[in-house]
Amino acid sequence: MLRNYSNSRTLGDNIRLGTLTAFTAGTINIASLLIFLSFTSNVTGHYAILAAEISKGNWTQVAVVGGWIFLFFFGSFLSNLIVISFNKKSKYFAHAMPIVLEILCLLFVGIYGQFYYQKTLEETESLVALMLFATGLQNGLTASISNFSVKTTHLTGTTTDLGILFSMFTHKKYRRNGELIGRAKLLMSIMLAYILGAVFSGLTYYYLEFRVFYVICLCLLVVIGYDAYKIHLRHFNTRYRYSRIYKKPTLVAYLYDKIHGIPQRKTKRKLAFDD
Repeated sequence: MLRNYSNSRTLGDNIRLGTLTAFTAGTINIASLLIFLSFTSNVTGHYAILAAEISKGNWTQVAVVGGWIFLFFFGSFLSNLIVISFNKKSKYFAHAMPIVLEILCLLFVGIYGQFYYQKTLEETESLVALMLFATGLQNGLTASISNFSVKTTHLTGTTTDLGILFSMFTHKKYRRNGELIGRAKLLMSIMLAYILGAVFSGLTYYYLEFRVFYVICLCLLVVIGYDAYKIHLRHFNTRYRYSRIYKKPTLVAYLYDKIHGIPQRKTKRKLAFDD
């Protein structure tokens, strides 16, 4: 999900990344709506509020909402900055670091909300700001590494693109286009995962309350852990193959043989020139 970059990504990579991160985005958005009465997975509504507060001359609220918008922007900015700065050194590190930062932000919201939250306006505004920064990190990462194919914190563009694709599918020649079909599958999976995350958050919040953020962090850990597992598994297989080809014993090959056993040949191989 995180190792591959831009055009080297497959449809499966994007679907796995899109569904998991869209599920977390939907969960975050409904949780913030129920707790703070504010959406935090997108800033479309905040722009409208900003304009309304400017027209009223309420400059304190203008500063607050403007700060929220900036933090979403800064989260996306920082996420892509990390990707392009560390991509050549380690793609996995560069792509996992924004997710780690997002987990830390959401973990802080969950712990603070569970043990210290007094429901003051200042606390609410600060926690909403932190959640907007976290979702900005997520949206910036998914868009950056997928060549802008995956955006999971809001569904405005997704719904628009699906409307366009379904209108194209009314013509037979487009229904045979594998690229368009793959794009539709990706967008549908993102939409359904976002809705499932929102429903899950709405059903479980009254039981979990701020602990719902721990569940979100667990989902994000799955995103990181999946690629870490794949990388170590590939490294294991490479070292094992190396030891078998070059007859050089390694600890990895020894453990593998202990677990699976050493295959025994019934007859010794005969080379062509042995005859």
